[in-house]
Amino acid sequence: MSETSIPALLAHLSSGNQTVAIVNPTTGKRIYDLPQQSAGDVVLAVASARAAQKSWNAVSPAQRQQILLRLHDLMLENQDRLIELLQLETGKAKSHAFEEVAGAYGAARYFGKITAKALKPKRTRAGVPVLTKTWVEHVALGVVGVITPWNYPLALTMLDVLPALAAGNTVVQKADNQTALTVMFARHLAVEAGIPDAAWTVVVGDGAEVGNAITDTCDYVAFTGSTATGKLVAERAAKRLIGYSLELGGKNPMIVLEGANLKRAAELAMAGAFGSAGQLCVSLERVYVPNHLKDAFLEEIAARTRSLSVGHSKDFSMDMGTLTGKAQLDRVSGFIDQAVEAGAKVVSGGHKLPELGPFFYAPTVVTDVTSAANLYRREVFGPVLDVEGYDSIESAIEQANDTEYGLNASVVGPKREALRVASQLLAGSVNINEGFRATFASMESPMGGMKQSGKGRRNGVDGLLRFTESRTMGVASGLLRLPLRGKDYVRMAPLMVTLMKVLRRL
Repeated sequence: MSETSIPALLAHLSSGNQTVAIVNPTTGKRIYDLPQQSAGDVVLAVASARAAQKSWNAVSPAQRQQILLRLHDLMLENQDRLIELLQLETGKAKSHAFEEVAGAYGAARYFGKITAKALKPKRTRAGVPVLTKTWVEHVALGVVGVITPWNYPLALTMLDVLPALAAGNTVVQKADNQTALTVMFARHLAVEAGIPDAAWTVVVGDGAEVGNAITDTCDYVAFTGSTATGKLVAERAAKRLIGYSLELGGKNPMIVLEGANLKRAAELAMAGAFGSAGQLCVSLERVYVPNHLKDAFLEEIAARTRSLSVGHSKDFSMDMGTLTGKAQLDRVSGFIDQAVEAGAKVVSGGHKLPELGPFFYAPTVVTDVTSAANLYRREVFGPVLDVEGYDSIESAIEQANDTEYGLNASVVGPKREALRVASQLLAGSVNINEGFRATFASMESPMGGMKQSGKGRRNGVDGLLRFTESRTMGVASGLLRLPLRGKDYVRMAPLMVTLMKVLRRL
């Protein structure tokens, strides 16, 4: 496929007077001006998607599978362009951009192989054997609204948009302004693979106006973002009695056990905390180590953190890139400054890196964070890791669970004990001897949060079926008639009681 220009990708957007300047986070320089759409544009997009849904749903699940597999192959062919766009819009290191692209491949490949089987009608046990038979069908919802954030625009798009399309729905997606090009290029490849142009529409604009319009007009909404905004989406969707799934914030802990290899634990904690500059929902933000090992662990992780290569490169030479904008830089530096004022100690990092670019921040390790610090409970969403000690494993589990969030967690140490501890952590995903990738990379495994970290699950068969309604079908065989009037029960009731006794013994 030939290179696709920015104007070509943006051609479908309304050409109103209102635009926003999109900035390259690595340099701080303007890339282009993005037209902004309104609630009225969303209404028109949903109407168009609704008109296209019937014909798209008529395409067999097996044919839809093949389109997703063609998309998988097209993404592989265009891997360099996808990575280039991700780095341009997010400032990720190439390694983290590659990981995101790999996640997108996984979604296309998985739903490109399981959709037909998952949507196939399934026989269920009839209430009255011989006389009736029943089965369940999975029916597309109609138009699915997908709202994706800026931090993982390609992977999160594919994890929600592709199963919604595979289930026979059409999609209207609100992409974040900052990462609209990545999303629109992904859609361009999907259309080239065979997705009808009207089946997947991308809209951009003000988060509240455009996002609310999607929730107010679609038949289901899949939202990824902050817990505060997710609650508003849920409230708005509930008023319309439409379904929703939410993947929200996290304050993700790691517990390092007695007997763990401290060098390995420090490397895992660092990788889990600083991937994509910590701008990942499942990033580690807290580590708990035995108190008698705390100083040694801090020395180990501080040395490793200082050894990271931070900057921008088109090869794999950099370990971490930049934060994605000024708001993120202000957020992260504000957390650190306030924590230090409240008594926290910076072990490594803790400062901006203006010599590298406008939004670079050093990967940071802190300790002795007090409850007076916002860092103690609130999600940072940046390259910051808090290391604290514990006296007993029971107290470590209690500290790990002492949060309103429950998205991801990690346990490092001997496998048997790690599994025992992991089963007590209140998180939707728990990784043993890994930060987040052991669970995050498994497309067959449900992914989502407990407590304030979300509602519902993506990935796995359930990640597809959430975009459907179950319809139970029942057929009377005609061999014998079920009772219709009171007098019919004179003969049928004793037979039914006998049948119940037989069924009890089978």
